[in-house]
Formats: sequence, C-alpha cells, structure tokens
Amino acid sequence: MLRNFTSTMISAPKRVPIPKNGVDYRGKVVLAPMVRSGELPSRLLALKYGADLVWGPETIDRSMIGTTKRFNSITSAIEYTRLPSNSSRPQPPDQKESVIYRLHPVREYGKLIFQIGTSSPATAVEAAKLVAEHVAGIDVNAGCPKPFSTIGGMGAALLQEPDRLASILTALVKEVGEVYEIGISVKIRLLETAGKTEALVRKLCSTGITGLTVHCRTTPMRPRERAIREQLNMIADLCREAGVACLMNGDVKNRDEALQLVQEYGVDGAMIATAAEANSSCFRTQAEGGLLPWKVVVTEYMKIALEVGNKWGNTKFMLGQLMPGKAEIFRKVVGCRGYRQTCEVLELYDLVDSARELDERLGIDEQKETKAMKKGSHNNKSARAAGGDMSSQRNFEKTKRSPFSERGVGTGVSMPAMAV
Repeated sequence: MLRNFTSTMISAPKRVPIPKNGVDYRGKVVLAPMVRSGELPSRLLALKYGADLVWGPETIDRSMIGTTKRFNSITSAIEYTRLPSNSSRPQPPDQKESVIYRLHPVREYGKLIFQIGTSSPATAVEAAKLVAEHVAGIDVNAGCPKPFSTIGGMGAALLQEPDRLASILTALVKEVGEVYEIGISVKIRLLETAGKTEALVRKLCSTGITGLTVHCRTTPMRPRERAIREQLNMIADLCREAGVACLMNGDVKNRDEALQLVQEYGVDGAMIATAAEANSSCFRTQAEGGLLPWKVVVTEYMKIALEVGNKWGNTKFMLGQLMPGKAEIFRKVVGCRGYRQTCEVLELYDLVDSARELDERLGIDEQKETKAMKKGSHNNKSARAAGGDMSSQRNFEKTKRSPFSERGVGTGVSMPAMAV
C-alpha cells in the first residue's frame, strides 16, 4: 500500500502553490486585458455573463505611483486618482483629478487581475503594492507591440530582454505575491523561433509565477492575421513541467470554442478579447443559450455604466463596439451627447432618471456640447476634413471598425494612464 501511494504521489503533476488570496487559472475562460474595452463596466458585464476571471486594462506603473486611493460612496468603487501631470502650466485650484484605475471590491472580489506595464522591478513593486490587497493577482504585460509601450522598454520590448523580465517577475513574487498572498503572472507573445520561445518560457516559469498567458502571435503580427497555435503544445508542456498554469489568447470566439481548444492543445485555460468586446455574452455556452441579442447586452451594459458612474466617453466608445453599425438606431446614438439622450434613444425609459443624475454629476451639458460641436463644425473645416471632427458618423464608424481590443497582445494602456 505504501509503495502504491508513493508511486501515485511521484506521478502527480507538479503545481506551484496558489496563494491564499490568489486564484488558480486552470479551467478558466477569462476576459483579456483590453484598452478602453477593459474598464470597470465591461469587466462587470463579462462577469455577469460567465467570465471566470477578468483582466483590467494595462496600467503603467509610473501612472499609479503617487495616486490617491479613495472609496466612492455613490458607486461603491475604489478609485485611484491624481491631478493631470502632463502640463508644465500651473493647475487651477478646481482642477478635477483623473481616475487612473477603478475596481469594485465586492463585485470583482477574487476575480480581478491587475495588469501592469513596467520595465523596472522597483517601480513594478511600488505600483503593485497599491492595489495588491484588492486583486487576485498581478499580471505583467510583456507583449504589447505598440510604441507607447515599447519605447519605454515595456510590453514586447521585454521579450528581447528576458533577464530584465525575469527580474521583474522575481521581485513581484517576493515583494508582492508572498507578502499579500496573491499570484504573479505574465502575458507574452511568441518569439521568432520555437527555440527562443521555449528558452523564454523556461526562464519565466522559474521565477515563481503561478500563471503564464501566451498570445499566439509574434510581435510584428496584427490582430487580423491568423493566430499561430503550433507552439501551444510545447508551451503547455513546459508550464506543466514547472507547475505553472498556461492560458492561450488569440482568435478565441466563445466559451465553447475555448474549452475545445483547451482540450486540443493541452493548455489550462483561454482568454477572449475581440469577441467579448463585441458581445460579452460570448462567455455563455450554447447549452446556456449562447450569444444574446445585442439589444439585451447593450441594455445590461447601460445599467452597469450608470451604476458605477462610468466616464461618458468610454461608454459611448463601448456602445460603438456592442451595437451593429448598420442598425438605424446606431446612427442616432452617434449623435447623443450624454447618458439621458442615449437612454431615450435606446428607449430605456426606466433608466432616464438615473441617466439625468449621472449627467449632472459628470458635468455633462448636452445643449452646451451640441452648440460647441456645431460651432466647431463651422469654424474648423480643415480639421473636419482631416478627420478631426470625431462626432461625425464616419469617424465614429471608423473607430468601430478598428477596435482597440487586441492591439498589442489583446492588451493596452487605460486612457487615463496614457495621459500621465
């Protein structure tokens, strides 16, 4: 009996211990980190429809350092804010603070992974400590190919400096993961050859991380190019050997397909990006009814956006992703200047009062904005011809046709963070 028990123990797969406040990525279908499309309302919507975990948008470490944490009693959200620092001019005394990051400590409890953009162990640790007590894990973005990330040595630039990346992960594991008892993970892209990818994965898995996500594209590849999955089996085997959970990302359309791919390639879970940006109910299985009509999803999104007081610009952008561009009502929503107008256009009359209150809190004056837009359209024809009139239907539809979701590993910087 002892011999059989020992044999069983020896053959059991190795697993890096999951910290008390962390989460095991195995068996999970999750929302990928996405610029603009990964803000609080989108994450809550994905959780409502069955996402097991949600990644927030990549947030640069230096934009978090120096923020003030506050609890918003109206929305029950925790907000990290700071005054704009992108100008050398003196700020007016009534200057409003920018919200760098928001999370819901109850509705996202045990489900939220904070993704950080960094190129330094020291600043990564300093920023991660600010949110560590409220999240289930810290994920390092090591795959974004966009210049705003790589020019600072972050994102995909870290793939060319594996020692630096490993040092960042090691520092986070020791100084954040072990202290706050949460998991540390990393998201990468494929390298030029399978051999280079293998060497990188081996190095990263030795740092003490609990999870690794691979976006199945190389750095130069764009989202429209088919994901490369030929190396997945190898990567999954390496992670399994080290006891690290392995997630895949790239061209995953829904939960059913995600579970199928998990079985086919031997990975532990999958991320959904673009499909979730277009319809968050993609996290439902066919047995649960599959995709819901866009009107149902939009209604739920608007309810959540109102509940958490989402910034109007982000809500309008998301409506452009969730609504079909050819729908007649889409053209009407394009012309809306605030929540009240939008709810009336969408015939969400039970939400109009809440929408009016939020417009007031956000300082949205629909009539003033409409007049300003009209004046701008008369006085700035050159800007309009160059695409500067972002209120026009043509430009709004162009934005819709070019979603931000998978630009750079399906990850991106939150808009406030880019402004810092």
